[in-house]
Amino acid sequence: MDSNAQMRSQTAAKSPRSGRDYIARHGETVFNAAGRLQGEHLHTPLTRAGFAQADEMGRALREKLGPKPALTLWASPTGRALQTLAVIAEHLDLDWHAARTDSRLVEIDTGDWGGRYYTDLAAEGLTVVDRATGLLHPAPNGEDYPAIAERVSGWLADTDGDAGDRLVILHGISSRVLRGVMTGGADLPGYGAPALPGLPQGSLVQIEHGVETVLHRGAGHAPA
Repeated sequence: MDSNAQMRSQTAAKSPRSGRDYIARHGETVFNAAGRLQGEHLHTPLTRAGFAQADEMGRALREKLGPKPALTLWASPTGRALQTLAVIAEHLDLDWHAARTDSRLVEIDTGDWGGRYYTDLAAEGLTVVDRATGLLHPAPNGEDYPAIAERVSGWLADTDGDAGDRLVILHGISSRVLRGVMTGGADLPGYGAPALPGLPQGSLVQIEHGVETVLHRGAGHAPA
């Protein structure tokens, strides 16, 4: 059995966490609005629309969980994820400073395409987005999907002991793979990793005992 297959087998064999996981995609950023590939870029701030999307997620979680819920806060260490979390935490009356970050929650590494405009890449005859799935094609010197699945699975294994519910803020592609792993999804043909359907920026899902429920569908957009 190869290492990726062994990893998936071990993941599938584990019992789901007892708590609920709220997985959120950050709000729209200046890169999203400009049509630029964002990838692993650390600091691309939210737009006004992005802040509004974070507000909507905060209100949705407040309505479901009430003030000061017993919720462990996790985020990608990127500025856009932490900005989104700050707004949501304010709605919940929770301390943003108590949040934990992990580099394994970052977005797909877009390699040689990082920071470039989608339109410029298309003008060069490059196909960046798989229209059938909405996923980004792996970029030259970038990251492939088995690598994303391996790192988010590693994060899941290392944080399996988190007690109770938690909120996790991350990105379009990495959240799709994380959600796929958490729900035991099958590998997508040609990608070698699971990935659930994409949701707009500012979307929020609940995963409990391996079952996903969409709690809030954001008003954002992006190919991934």
